[in-house]
Amino acid sequence: MFHVVSDKFFVPLASPNKQIYWECISKLFSIMNHQLSFGIERDVLVEELQYYFELGHAIEIEAEEVIGKSSRDKANWMLRRLEFYDWIEIETDKSYVQRVNFKDYAVKIIKTLLEIEEGKQIEYQGYIYVIYSLVRSNTDKPGTVLLSIMENTDMLITGLKNLNSGIKRYIDELTRYKTPSEIMDVLFNDYIENIVDKAYHRLLTSDNVAKFRPEIVERLESKSRSKAYIEKTSAEIASIQEIPLEQAEERVYQYIHTIIDAFKNLDDILAEINQKNTQYQRAAVNRAKFFLIGSEDVRGQIKEILSELNEKMNSENMDLGGIYRISFLDDLIRIYASSFIDEKSLYVPIEGKKEFHPKEIENEVPDYELRQKKIKKMMERMERVLNPQKINSYVLDFMRDKKEIHASELPLNTTEDFVHMIYVRLYGQRKNMSYEVKTGEEIMVNGYRFRDYTIRKKER
Repeated sequence: MFHVVSDKFFVPLASPNKQIYWECISKLFSIMNHQLSFGIERDVLVEELQYYFELGHAIEIEAEEVIGKSSRDKANWMLRRLEFYDWIEIETDKSYVQRVNFKDYAVKIIKTLLEIEEGKQIEYQGYIYVIYSLVRSNTDKPGTVLLSIMENTDMLITGLKNLNSGIKRYIDELTRYKTPSEIMDVLFNDYIENIVDKAYHRLLTSDNVAKFRPEIVERLESKSRSKAYIEKTSAEIASIQEIPLEQAEERVYQYIHTIIDAFKNLDDILAEINQKNTQYQRAAVNRAKFFLIGSEDVRGQIKEILSELNEKMNSENMDLGGIYRISFLDDLIRIYASSFIDEKSLYVPIEGKKEFHPKEIENEVPDYELRQKKIKKMMERMERVLNPQKINSYVLDFMRDKKEIHASELPLNTTEDFVHMIYVRLYGQRKNMSYEVKTGEEIMVNGYRFRDYTIRKKER
C-alpha cells in the first residue's frame, strides 16, 4: 500500500490540528469537485482558505511557524503542508500559472471519509437492480458486463456485512446507557433511524433479495453452460486484463460461480442480521424494564443495590475493581469465609446399624382445587407475555374503524401501558403486522416523555 500512498499521508489527520486539516481538505475538495478536473489555480485556493481563516474557525492552530501570522500566510502554509504530506501536488503550466491537483488516491480517500462523515447508507436495491438488469441484458460486451456484475455483488455483500456489524456495535454499546430515557432514545431515535428505517426495513420489503435472486442465479448458471458465451467473454477479459486466454477463461468461470455462491449464501447473512436485530431490541427493552420496574422483594432490592453501585462507580469513574473502595458497602453487606483443615478435622458421630423398613406407597388423589388454582395462575402469567400477535390485536382493537392514530392516543396510565407502547413501536417494523409506524415529535404524556409516532393500518 505504501508504495502508492505516502507513509506520511495520514499524519495531518492524526495531528493536534486534525480538525483544521480536515476542514481545509473538505473545503478544497468541494471547490475542485465543481471543476472539469481536480485541479485549480493556486491563487484561487489561497483566497478561499484565507477567507476560512479570517472567519476565526482555526484561531487555535498549533504550529509555531504560523503563530501571529496573517490569514493569507496561514492559507499558504496549509497548501505547503498538504503538498508535503502528499495530499496535493502543485505544478506550473506553460503560462507560469501554478495549479493545484489532488493526488488520485487522495480523491478516493476523501470521498470515502465524506460518506462516513455524512452517515451515507448503502442503497441495497440499487446494487440488486443493477445486477438484475445486467444479467438480463443482451450486449456485445459480455466481459465488461460480467466484471460490473462482480463489482456490484461485492459491494452488496460488503454492505450487508457492514449492516450486520452495525447491529452488533449497537448491542455492544447498549450497556453504557444508564437510564430508561437514554435507552429508549438510542433505540427509537438512533438505532431505528440509522439501522431499521434506513436499511433493515427496506431490506425486508422493497430491497428484498428474494424477488430477484432466482432469475439472477438461473441466468448465470445458463451462461456458464454456454460455450459461445464463455469464449466471447474470455476473449474480452483477456484483452481488458492483459492475460492469456486460458487464464481469462478460468477467471470467467470463477467470477460466475463466485456471484452464484454469494447469492445462494445471502440467506445466512440475512438470518444473522434478523437474529441480531431481534436480540438488540429485546436487550434494549429488557434493560429499560429493569430500570422501570421496581419491587420490595429480594429481586427488587438486589436491583436497587446494583443500580446504586453502578451510579456510584460511574459518577467517580471507577473501574470494576473500584467496588471495593465504596465505603457504604462495609455496613450494607458483610461477607466472610469459614474453612477447616481437612475433612478429618470435623467430628462425625458414629451411627449404629439400622434395619431398613420400607413404607407403603400411598396412592394420593390430587387436590383438584389446588391444581385448578395453579393452572389459572400459570395461564394468567402466560397472558401477560407480549408477542407480535397480541400487540397486533391490541392495536387493531383500539383503532377499530380508524385508519390512523397517534401513539399518544393509546392508554398511558401505568408502566405496563408504557411497555405496550414500546412493543407497538418495535413490532411496527415487521412486514407481517397489520399496521405500520412513522416517527413524529417528542412529547410528554402523564409523566412519560417519548417521541410520538403515527400508527397507520396497512392496505390489504
